[in-house]
Amino acid sequence: MPPLPRLLASALLTALLAGCGGLSPMYAGGGSGTVARALSGVEVPSIQGQSGWLVRNALVDRLGAGGKDGARYRLDVRLDERLQGLGILSDDTVTRERRTLRARFQLVDLASGDVVLDATAGADAGLDVVSSEYAVIAAEQTALENLSREVAGQIVTRVAVKLRKPQ
Repeated sequence: MPPLPRLLASALLTALLAGCGGLSPMYAGGGSGTVARALSGVEVPSIQGQSGWLVRNALVDRLGAGGKDGARYRLDVRLDERLQGLGILSDDTVTRERRTLRARFQLVDLASGDVVLDATAGADAGLDVVSSEYAVIAAEQTALENLSREVAGQIVTRVAVKLRKPQ
């Protein structure tokens, strides 16, 4: 490209990017940034069941929440987990399953007791049912682990967006 068109294209791109002054990275500042510090101040109480244990561990890992000392918020999570047969043969044999994990969560300000965020998250996965019972159980467990991480990721993203905005 000749120098003049390249220079004009560069100037146009610079002008367009200057108009996006309101955009900034969510996790600017890394671990010491505003969002990271706010997320580390979120306490996650125990969640019932195996899926609750998996989701809570994923949340604590992603939030960077150490202990309950210095927590400013509490994240209450209720889960709904289902496993249903989808593909059914004429002899009533299930050939396909769908595993779903839904979460309703509330972010509570510990100082005032106000609910700052009330939202839902969810994910689902399809599984093939094969002749090996062990393989089916392993696939169901793996699906639950993956769904737990996915739901926790959705929750952390929503909480981060909420805590990034000025209260």
